Amino acid sequence: MSAHLLRGLAANPALPDELLDRLIGRLADGPLARASSQQGAAPATGPDEDEDDEELGPALSERTDLGPARRAALAACDEGAALQLAYAGLLDAAEVDPAARPAVALALLGEGLGPPAWARLLAARPDRAIRRRLASGPGLPLDVVERLAADPDVEVVAELALWTTEPSVAARLAAHPHAEVRRGAASNEATPPTALAALITGEGIAPAVSCLVCEHEEIPFTHDPYCSLTDCDLRGGAACAGGHESTLHEILQQAARNPATPVAAAASLAGHPSMLIRWALAERVDLSQELYARLAADPVPAVRSEVAGNPAIGEPLIRALAAGGADGTAADLARNPRVPLDVLAHLAAVTRLGPVLLPRIASASPAELADAAASADARVRRLVAERRDLAPELRDALAADPDASVVNAVAPHPGLPDALLRAMVARHGVRVLARVATNPDAPPALLEELARHDPPVRRAFRAIAVHPHATAAALLACLDDRRARPLAALHPAMAPEVLVGLLTDDDHEVARAAAANPALPVGVMAGLLTGGP
Repeated sequence: MSAHLLRGLAANPALPDELLDRLIGRLADGPLARASSQQGAAPATGPDEDEDDEELGPALSERTDLGPARRAALAACDEGAALQLAYAGLLDAAEVDPAARPAVALALLGEGLGPPAWARLLAARPDRAIRRRLASGPGLPLDVVERLAADPDVEVVAELALWTTEPSVAARLAAHPHAEVRRGAASNEATPPTALAALITGEGIAPAVSCLVCEHEEIPFTHDPYCSLTDCDLRGGAACAGGHESTLHEILQQAARNPATPVAAAASLAGHPSMLIRWALAERVDLSQELYARLAADPVPAVRSEVAGNPAIGEPLIRALAAGGADGTAADLARNPRVPLDVLAHLAAVTRLGPVLLPRIASASPAELADAAASADARVRRLVAERRDLAPELRDALAADPDASVVNAVAPHPGLPDALLRAMVARHGVRVLARVATNPDAPPALLEELARHDPPVRRAFRAIAVHPHATAAALLACLDDRRARPLAALHPAMAPEVLVGLLTDDDHEVARAAAANPALPVGVMAGLLTGGP
């Protein structure tokens, strides 16, 4: 049987218990389960069945109706399923041997479901990848943390430096002789402020002794004498001429971004020649307005854009940026949650903002919304129309707007009556038809009419194919669109006889969706398990 049909069947919410047990049993008797129990034994079946089994376990693990016994059986015979169940917190730790299945044990530890003894066992494993993953996990016993901090593999120690929540350990690792470990500590918000400041200023901390670049390069890389620091930033070149330049640069970048770094230490980087460091600094929300103004005048557009969107900048700087034409940052400024509405109206007139609910519109009061909706500029009215919790009278007024872009924005708003939805389509046609099809209250008859519209609107097919009110007739029309076809094949209102035909569709995504459809007859499901399409 084809793998894509098995995956679809495994996801079918209407699959009877008997067939579900047969699917799990197929895994338990399959080649992957036998190979895992025979340590390297070759599968007794061909590659097609191998493919089936590899895909089936994870698909089954996503079901919500397995129950403890089925989950245990599934996890016992499929590693991928066991991992997914563990990450979902649905696997009993008593069912797992951490020595035999370290990856599953790590997943359970990450969810807080494994005993501390597992962490001690895994910290002693020779596989550094296991120790590294352990070092990134939460809630490790202190003795395990100390063991990992002294690990012979520097990448394990660097991972611990990045994730530990023990301030004393993070402070110690911030002064580690290896620059890679310091880089991890520079990103960690648990690292004490004094240690983070030292990583920037170098005061009270010995220079790093080594980095990954100089350890792995026979001839240290040096910058081209004609390149600029900004050029090297953009190229991502790794440099070490004995001073561990690349890693120290990343340390400064991470420390500048880290909110635990003292403001004074971070602010000292405002004039740094690296644009990446200035860009990271511009993300902070605790700088002075004077420093934000300095960064807003940066020669690099990315730095200016970061400042423009920063919610910590004050109204005077916002207005200054807008009055200056925003210098390429108008869209970022418009997305700033503190932008005044009159400034936002100006920005809407000078830049394309797209169909998005802006933060300042999302927080606007009813009175502010009413004022903006009465604007003579359709671009401002469209911003208001993106809200989905408008008062009915304001919503209906925007739905009757003469501008198609405003109507298009308000069309998905819940609560719009059938008559108004039809009037929108009658007035604006294909310009709003796809968005009307997304309206959660669109009735079945209207969806059928939209699906039969001439000329057809492809995006409307995709909206109808996932609409809960779509009828079998509307879904049949959606099959004509390549992207809507698999969505329609999954819709429970699709006619069963059509679903049976879709099981042999040339597009495996469509066939898989048909196999996962709860409207598929049970007899056909059983036939698929016995060698159907």
